[in-house]
Amino acid sequence: MYEPIRTPASRKGSAHHAMAGTSSDFPHRSREEELDIQLAGHLGALLAVTDELRALAPSADLDAAAARLVEQVSRLRGGSVPVRAVPNATGDARALHQRAHTLAGRALVVAASRADTAAAILAAERMDAHTEALASREPALP
Repeated sequence: MYEPIRTPASRKGSAHHAMAGTSSDFPHRSREEELDIQLAGHLGALLAVTDELRALAPSADLDAAAARLVEQVSRLRGGSVPVRAVPNATGDARALHQRAHTLAGRALVVAASRADTAAAILAAERMDAHTEALASREPALP
């Protein structure tokens, strides 16, 4: 097996050492900042799917969910309002509900990890809503 040379001379001449300097040269984010970024991403993706569902079947519940998602994403991004695409009114509602359920589950895990109660409650509520929507779309058994 290959064992790298570990002498001070070999480190001094390495490209990584010469280019990078010390580890303090790199910006570092805290665990909480990383979790905020992750959570905002999951909630932003959930917002996009929610907008697609709103285009297929407009409802007050989806409108309220979208508004709450915008609020949470904005909070996590330091006030920056999420960019929203114009959804089209075509697609498979069942697949969109399944995708939304998955995204809400991911958001719930991250929100729980960072103890973000507001985001966790919203994610859990969205999971329940999409579970209900999926259950109502199940084919009837003979």
